[in-house]
Amino acid sequence: MPSEGTRAVHAGLPPAHPDRPFLDGPVFAGTYHQIGDPTGPYAYGRYANPTWAALESAVAELEGAADAVVFASGMAAVSGTLLALAEPGHIVVLPSDGYPATRTVGAHLAARGVTVRSAPTAGDAQAAELAGADLLWLETPSNPGLDVCDIARLAGLARAEGALVAVDNSLATPLGQQPLALGADISVASGTKALTGHSDILLGYVACADQAVADRIRGWRTLTGGIPGPMEAWLAHRSLATLHLRLDRQAANALALAELLTARPEAADVRHPGRPGDAAHELASRQMRRFGCIVSFTLADTATAERFLDALELVAEATSFGGVHSIAERRGRWPGDDVPPGFVRFSVGCEDTEDLLADVVDALGKACG
Repeated sequence: MPSEGTRAVHAGLPPAHPDRPFLDGPVFAGTYHQIGDPTGPYAYGRYANPTWAALESAVAELEGAADAVVFASGMAAVSGTLLALAEPGHIVVLPSDGYPATRTVGAHLAARGVTVRSAPTAGDAQAAELAGADLLWLETPSNPGLDVCDIARLAGLARAEGALVAVDNSLATPLGQQPLALGADISVASGTKALTGHSDILLGYVACADQAVADRIRGWRTLTGGIPGPMEAWLAHRSLATLHLRLDRQAANALALAELLTARPEAADVRHPGRPGDAAHELASRQMRRFGCIVSFTLADTATAERFLDALELVAEATSFGGVHSIAERRGRWPGDDVPPGFVRFSVGCEDTEDLLADVVDALGKACG
């Protein structure tokens, strides 16, 4: 089998044909010709589109999945999975430190008769909540705390209870972590982030080990209309060809930044799963091939963090992660994350390492005197 970088370049491309592009352009169609009874795959624009189909084939290949379903955004993929699979009377176990909007969907499930339990990511704490569960939702590494749980162990425990296992793989991407190979049933991700990497589209996907599960989730997408635009799907597919290059550069930069910050007295609680000595490093090393682009750390207080962010020259202050441009934010400005006031989430981009580190050192000096 070709290596992962080669597969990323070629995933989902059509066979070579004279006078045809490597990747066909986006198909803009709300309606297709249908003569008589529907017989082909494309009956109506909300049901299917050849541009999505090519991207779904590529994502399924990279995730090692039976099938993948693409959505209009990461949260469309998250909510589509949870709402399609969790029924009244079911028990769902969520991470208490995961993405806040996922927990908000959990509150909607609870209002509809689903029992929702939660526990932190670190230490596999969700294992204690699995009795009778129907669905276990993991987020590893967690966002923004960067804790890691043992996917294979928790998947085994969940399977013994008859539960499906879904993993939010947004931070790692399929080239950083393979949840399905570790025993999960579903890998969910925001393609807005590192998968596409240019901060210019919204996209999400769900990759499934079992075709029947994918069919349920695709049916929910059709019913609710959470479909991606063809241009977004085409841009996402095009971006896969550089995924391994971007991830390698970002991982190297993130590790360099984490090591720099660990040696600086201004920064406390520096976290990055790729840094030897990080609380999550040993476990992350067993189940991740790349450790992602996020570094988190805590400065003295809100004012110090704001001065630091304002002093950065190469790093934008923005909310997201995974793009080729480095961005950072004081995460406590948003409700939902239990973090200290001076907590900074730093998404490391593809700039030259020396330039990026110099910018951070200069900003720390200006912020902390």
